Amino acid sequence: MKDIITLLKPRIRSVINSGLSNNSRRGFYKLILLGIIGIVFWCGVFAVSFRVLLYFKGIEEIGDILAFKLLSMIIITSFALLIFSSILTSLSKLYLSKDLLLIHSMPVSGYKIFTARWIDSTIESSWMVIIYTLPVFISYGIIFHVGPFYYIDIILALISLSLIASGLSTILVMIAVVVIPANRMKSVFILLGLFLFMVLYIAFRLLKPELLVDPEVFDTVLVYISALKTPASPFLPSTWVFDNIQSILSGSLLEGLFHLALSWSFTLAMIFTIIIVSDALYFKGFSRTQTAAVRLFKYRPAEKYGFNFLHVPLKALALKEIKTFFRDQTQWSQLFLIGALVIIYIYNFSVLPIEKSPIKTVYLQNLLSFLNMGLALFVLTAITARFAYPAVSTECQAFWILKSAPIKLKSFLWIKFFIYYFPLLILTEVLIIVTNILLHVTPFMMILSTITVFFLVPGIVSMGIGFGAAYPDFKAENPTQTVTSFGGFLFMMLCAAYIALIIIIQAGPVYNLFMSGIEEKALSYFEWAWIIVSFSLALILSILAIVIPMRFGESRLLKILI
Repeated sequence: MKDIITLLKPRIRSVINSGLSNNSRRGFYKLILLGIIGIVFWCGVFAVSFRVLLYFKGIEEIGDILAFKLLSMIIITSFALLIFSSILTSLSKLYLSKDLLLIHSMPVSGYKIFTARWIDSTIESSWMVIIYTLPVFISYGIIFHVGPFYYIDIILALISLSLIASGLSTILVMIAVVVIPANRMKSVFILLGLFLFMVLYIAFRLLKPELLVDPEVFDTVLVYISALKTPASPFLPSTWVFDNIQSILSGSLLEGLFHLALSWSFTLAMIFTIIIVSDALYFKGFSRTQTAAVRLFKYRPAEKYGFNFLHVPLKALALKEIKTFFRDQTQWSQLFLIGALVIIYIYNFSVLPIEKSPIKTVYLQNLLSFLNMGLALFVLTAITARFAYPAVSTECQAFWILKSAPIKLKSFLWIKFFIYYFPLLILTEVLIIVTNILLHVTPFMMILSTITVFFLVPGIVSMGIGFGAAYPDFKAENPTQTVTSFGGFLFMMLCAAYIALIIIIQAGPVYNLFMSGIEEKALSYFEWAWIIVSFSLALILSILAIVIPMRFGESRLLKILI
């Protein structure tokens, strides 16, 4: 273990130094702000979980069954997230990191290098899932009044689940790197991750979570209860963790220890297995990653892209941006993932049992349509964070070329803006229109939501480009990871505040307009004034959201370059 710890020391010290570095007060304030955001989110997850479990606990006969069914879904979802994250992280840590050439030149055995990198990969891919599922499990402990051993047990169970997910993902990565040509590895693994995500999602859908609130689909209460009690596959690691936690919550300590021991025995066997597999496959796969990449698609000549209306320097910059996107296989291949998420998003609206709600269908349809605007814009924010926010950082060390080019920095940022604006606008409008059609909303709500999204999308994209320019990281090994920086958190927080503010401003006037149409009554002068002021204020905020972030990004980037 001495050599493995030595290999891990640079990583440990980099984390400590990044956390303790206080070169300026601004860095300290950033750390405090990020800590506060994390704590608030953690407390929010706990509050929601506690409230839901308290409601379930108050339901006679089937309250505990519902709580355990929810627990099963949470563990399966966590396991899916762990596997998906581990595939991408292990690929980066084991094969694509820039320091691997230096590490492999050291007089250290290959399996020790692999073990150190695997430990690093496991921690990086699982720490967030563990931290933000803990409040859910803690709320279970409080509601079920269990002893202190339960809290130790959930830590051990989550660590075991993380190690298993990381081990399975790493074995898949090592085998695929040897089988698949190394020059296509990145794009293929994105597609593999997408495929695995879809499989796990389908498995989650087979659990039919809507059954928790819709017992009417069953002939009798007994059939409903038996459906909720249907056990999961005994061969899934998530089942062992669920059985362990369920047994402890139910007071069966010995049975819980048995399932915990079952999970950890598989974990230890997995660790030995991946070390043996790595000794045979890891270095061979790493050697293949050093070959030159081969393009999967031929690119069209620049003239066929258009942009003839732009001046030559701006046209060259626009073409460069498009070509860079499609040449980076880790970028364009994630379009498949976005497509899958869009399908899932739309599908979830198609299965909503609106007609069984105690609220009038016409009210509920339009209420969901109004809230759907915010939800679709939050989805847009996440996609913008993945693609538009790192747009400036993707220039990396070659940014000096743009700095010396005969192009204004302002023009450079606006080219970035328009390259991402049009695709994201089309995507968001499709989400809104299709989900509104599935909800059968009124023409008024269809027009309102479409226009609102049209005005909010440019503001969100502008914030992504602007804050990405204000807080760039040209030395990042993977520019897409910059979204987890202070600038990325600030972008996400301001986008959420911007969307929430617009929704709040429009809520009252939209309700008055909607009710006047339903009840066929005229609006008062005060209500018309309120409507005009509210929509004017929303329009002004939308314009400011476009202009201010771009100017802020430009000024900050100029200071960085000087």
